[in-house]
Amino acid sequence: MLPHSYTVDSLSQSQDLASAILSASTPSNISAACSSVESFLHSHTPDQCRHFFSVTFPSLICKIFGFGDATAASPAQSSSLRPNGWIDVISAANDLDLAERVFNLLSPSGILMSSIFAVDKLALVKYVFPTERLPEYARFMLSSEKDRSALSNLCPFLKGKIEEDSVRGSLYEVRLNVFEYYMFWLSYYPVCRGNNESSAVNPIQKRKMFKLENWTLIKGFPGSNKRDSDHKLECNLYIRLLYSYLKAFVPVFDLNAHQPYRSSLLHYGNGYDGSVMTRAEFLVNVFVHYWLVENDFSPFPVVTAKSFGVAPPFRSAVEEIPPTCGLEEVVKLLVKYLNLSWVTSGVGSENYIEYGESPRWKTPTSGSSFYVANLSIRPLTSWNTHLQRPLYRYILRSFLFCPIGSSVKNVSQVFSIWVMYLEPWMISLDDFSDLEAALNGSVVKKEESYESRVCGYTSLWQSYVISNYLYYSSLVMHFIGFAHKFLHTDPEIITQMVLKVMSTLTSSKELLVLMKNIDKAFHSKQTGPGNSKVNELSRFAPSIREQLKDWEDGLCESNADGSFLHENWNKDLKLFSDGEDGGQQLLQLFILRAEAELQNVSEKNLTEALKCVDSLKSAVSNFFGGHVIKPIAFSLEPDHPQKNRDELFKPRGAGNQIAGFVKYKGDWMTRPVSEDEVAWMAKLLINISIWLNERLGLNKSEINKDKEEKSESVSYVDISGEDVGNVGGPGDAARMLLRGVVMVCGTVLQLMRKFGVRVNLRAMASKKFLMLLFLYFLFLVLKRVVTRMIW
Repeated sequence: MLPHSYTVDSLSQSQDLASAILSASTPSNISAACSSVESFLHSHTPDQCRHFFSVTFPSLICKIFGFGDATAASPAQSSSLRPNGWIDVISAANDLDLAERVFNLLSPSGILMSSIFAVDKLALVKYVFPTERLPEYARFMLSSEKDRSALSNLCPFLKGKIEEDSVRGSLYEVRLNVFEYYMFWLSYYPVCRGNNESSAVNPIQKRKMFKLENWTLIKGFPGSNKRDSDHKLECNLYIRLLYSYLKAFVPVFDLNAHQPYRSSLLHYGNGYDGSVMTRAEFLVNVFVHYWLVENDFSPFPVVTAKSFGVAPPFRSAVEEIPPTCGLEEVVKLLVKYLNLSWVTSGVGSENYIEYGESPRWKTPTSGSSFYVANLSIRPLTSWNTHLQRPLYRYILRSFLFCPIGSSVKNVSQVFSIWVMYLEPWMISLDDFSDLEAALNGSVVKKEESYESRVCGYTSLWQSYVISNYLYYSSLVMHFIGFAHKFLHTDPEIITQMVLKVMSTLTSSKELLVLMKNIDKAFHSKQTGPGNSKVNELSRFAPSIREQLKDWEDGLCESNADGSFLHENWNKDLKLFSDGEDGGQQLLQLFILRAEAELQNVSEKNLTEALKCVDSLKSAVSNFFGGHVIKPIAFSLEPDHPQKNRDELFKPRGAGNQIAGFVKYKGDWMTRPVSEDEVAWMAKLLINISIWLNERLGLNKSEINKDKEEKSESVSYVDISGEDVGNVGGPGDAARMLLRGVVMVCGTVLQLMRKFGVRVNLRAMASKKFLMLLFLYFLFLVLKRVVTRMIW
């Protein structure tokens, strides 16, 4: 037990240190505060650091990330980020020395982290993490008595951390140790920053057309490497910290060395520490759930959620909105690093996974040899299993729920992550050389073995492609829908994006053959004896079908505009189909629309833009087996190229039909709310319009005009001369007038059904209409006031 005088002294020192940290907003003060923290920790044993972690450490987190204001005593008080956070100060000043000073304090090998582990080992300090800073679905479940009990089992990073509030017994809270508390705030920081940036800028603000050369300004595409290399990684403190924590706490090179009990019941390694994989899985799950799952309305696999009595999606609490913007850099680093567990195990090995192995139960292990491992014995042999569903939904929601009229900048960032995920064989240790140099203070030599291995797709990667096949098929179809929907916004950028995807899918003939064989196996119940490869791949069809149903859970036709899977939602893959909804005709139609849209760009960029279209034609032709682009039977109305440019794309396919009859199968009345509408009023008027159309039978389109003309009969009221002369007063006259009104209304309804016209009250939600209505009302009020004043 500590002496009372020493306890008081430790408390006083911790309070003084917290005050110094909170007031440190200049480079010199920040450096002095770091020195003070290190000096305190060096001079105190772990059992003497209770007051430091109770009083000083929350203030340190507050200042590092900029949570709350200058007087905040805890990051729990934060509702936004402040510009005087140490990360922002270092970035603004571009101060390499200060960045190195703060990094040394927070690095995994620093005195602070070693003190954190020592204090956690003694269980001296527990924190209550604010519920409002949890991922959105977790906040909803924690407030629901029905779902609260299942939250710990469904969220591995919350397991054993949800406890009843000791003060308010009816409420529950998340209690964390020091390491967990710090990593929660580290994960929350980019989410908070993204929310602040999106709230500060109107997300549906239209932007000027991009020039073709400005494509290089978007990360992940040709031409951006120069700018990225010029960026000082030393000053990007958050990325340096993130990479250092991943490297220190999440092993990827030999997972089995850290979990020997999963391969054998005996022979534990001498240096084995069971906490290594526990800490690694916790860290990966925190990052995945904060950045990828965060506001997803179906955050868990459907079967798993139902087994615990939870029935997602949580539409009542979580809206169908795009993921948080601004997470590209951290998500890309996380995905690339975790996929190293495939790279280090598969590339360059002599053995490979055979076609017959199921991706649902077999994955490569992380070792020098590349062999099949049963997941029932080894639950974790690759981190990719943690990414598949959350990342798929993260990318898909970005495509489907991107607001009409908004910039494609945020989607282009998510797009670059998707393209990187499609080519894991392009990932090597060289990709982290800049970060390694920033950590070590020297240039890291490239490993020749990896440099020679990055040569494109080989059969070693077929298990990866099979287990992630929806990224190569269904997600491509959703992206084509997005491209059609936003082509008029930035035709040059969208065309470049489509070209990038098609070039990636056709980069290897072996990859293309594998994709086509999987598609054939998916759609064929029985194949002949000559299709041995297809027969072998047919065992994967049930797993892929389950993935499709699970990964796209909760998405509906009315709100997912731009998708081309409405007819058989969660049931079919149509990338290689040549039907109306198939990828071939949709890509052909996109090329024709792109050529028409690109005619409006400046003459300076027109040549380069048309070259891009020609490259796209070549890639599409190669993708579908050398078929040339077929002409489409209907015109794109060149006489009015600017008409209705902001409407959703309505034609869905190409065929021997007139453009007017090729109807967009999404509900045009429930398109996303645009910038010139009042959101709540638009939703109300949409519901009223849908109800009126159903009651009046206007949703039934006329398929055969001859049949309808025969079935329709106009009602006539025969009135004889005697009746005309013997109209029984006002009552009979009112009945005749009512019948006339009914006849007119019936005729109008018949004409509306005939021409496919529906009631749409949404126009009254327009801000212009409401402004005119307000001005008219104001005019009437002023007129009445003036009239009374005159009289």
